[in-house]
Order: sequence, then C-alpha cells, then structure tokens
Amino acid sequence: MKNLIWLILFMLVLICVQAQTDSAFKLKQIYEAVVNDFAVDNLGNLYIITPTDQLKKLNAKGDSVGIFNEVRRFGTLYSMDVTNPMKLILYYKDFSTIVMLDRFLNTINVIDLRTHGILQAKAVALSYDNNVWIYDEQAAKLKKLGDDGRLLSETVDLRQAMDEPPIPERIIDRDGYVYLCDSSRGIFSFDYYGSFRNRLPILHLQDVQVIGKTIVGRQDDHFVSYTLGTLELRESSLPKSILKSKKLIIMPQGIYALANDRIGLYSFK
Repeated sequence: MKNLIWLILFMLVLICVQAQTDSAFKLKQIYEAVVNDFAVDNLGNLYIITPTDQLKKLNAKGDSVGIFNEVRRFGTLYSMDVTNPMKLILYYKDFSTIVMLDRFLNTINVIDLRTHGILQAKAVALSYDNNVWIYDEQAAKLKKLGDDGRLLSETVDLRQAMDEPPIPERIIDRDGYVYLCDSSRGIFSFDYYGSFRNRLPILHLQDVQVIGKTIVGRQDDHFVSYTLGTLELRESSLPKSILKSKKLIIMPQGIYALANDRIGLYSFK
C-alpha cells in the first residue's frame, strides 16, 4: 500500500512538471503553408520551400511578399542562410554552386565553386562583412570568399592542427565568432582571423542557433543551451506540442516549429 502511495505521488509530480513545461510554451501564431523546409531572418520574415520547389517569403504577419521560382535550376537546394535579409545565400551542394538573392528574391550573383578549385564544400554561410564562409572538406579548411569567388582568407589545414577536424553540417557567424557545427564531434569556434578558439563537446545537437554568446539547440527531447565563458550547460524538456516537430528555429522573438505541414510560433519563458 505504501509503495502504491509513493507511485501515485511520483506520477503526480511528473504530471506537474509536464504541465509546467507545457505552460512555458505559448502558441503565438500559426503560418498555414505546405512546407518542406523553412528559415527565419532577424526581422521575423519566413522563407519556405514548397513541395513544388518554390521559395516563398512571408512577412511576420504571414503575408506573401516574394517568390523565387528557380530553386531547382541548380539541382536540389541543400541549405540557405537568411541572416541578412538584404542578401540571402542559397547553396546547391551537388553542383557546388552558391546563389545570392536580394530582399525581393531576385538573383544578384552566382558563384560556381568548382571554377575556384573547391569541389567538396560541406557547409556555406554569409559572413559578418557580407562575404561567404565555406568549409572546404577536401582541404579541411574554413575559407572566406568574396562575391567573385576570390579567396580572401583561410585557416590552416585542420587535419594538422587537431586530432579530429570537424565535418560541419552548418556554419554560423555570430558576434565575432564563426561556429562549425558537427553533430558527431561537437561545435568548433574560430575568430574572424581564422584562429581556432575551442571545441564544445556537445554531441547530437540539432537545430543549432547562436543568440549572442549563447548556443541553443535540440538534443533528443530536450532543449540545450550553453553560454560561452561559463561552465553551465542547461537543459529543459520539450513540451508535447512541439516534441515531434520536423524542424525548430530558436529566435529572440520565439521558437518556430514545423509540424503537420504548418509552422507554429511559440513564446518561451
């Protein structure tokens, strides 16, 4: 009987914890759209890839304000960086091609990396000065390129500098640091001069974002956050409402979650 009482009390505690977790997330807005993938810029504009391979731009209210119909021109879109709403980066890995768009989704530049001797670019991102970061997997170097594909700077061969160099799925440029996000090896940070700073051994992290000096992401059924310069790794459980989302994007204005072919924007305490 005593064990049964303890079991009931334990279950009540779990229910309370789950309720507190769910109550911390509040649905603010729903964007009704059939979506294969999406990204969000700092102004709250959404960029969605539809099943018909259109790139659509929605403003913060959900109104369509632009369409790019040539997504498939260079093959399958591998990634996009919308950090700067005035200069978007689309990366087509199969053809080693970078396409740049303006805020109206008009093409302003195309870089064929193969013509610059780069055949295996694992990840691509916009740099703080509106150039392009790439990770050249064949050379094991982080490189910065100009709009014309000209090499501006590069790191040393990381195979010589560390035992296990990164093979990043994503590059993030934020507040003086460049982060190479490798889910199997951790997060490697560099300064803008290409000097290696440190490696954070946070593995299997998905949907990684950097807000200020804080790295956030999803690890299994938890949110994980780590602020540079501290020794504290914080975790919080995901609520049922977004636990099975295909993709999460964590922004200062809230958390965008893709599920059931629609995007929900949640506030989070």
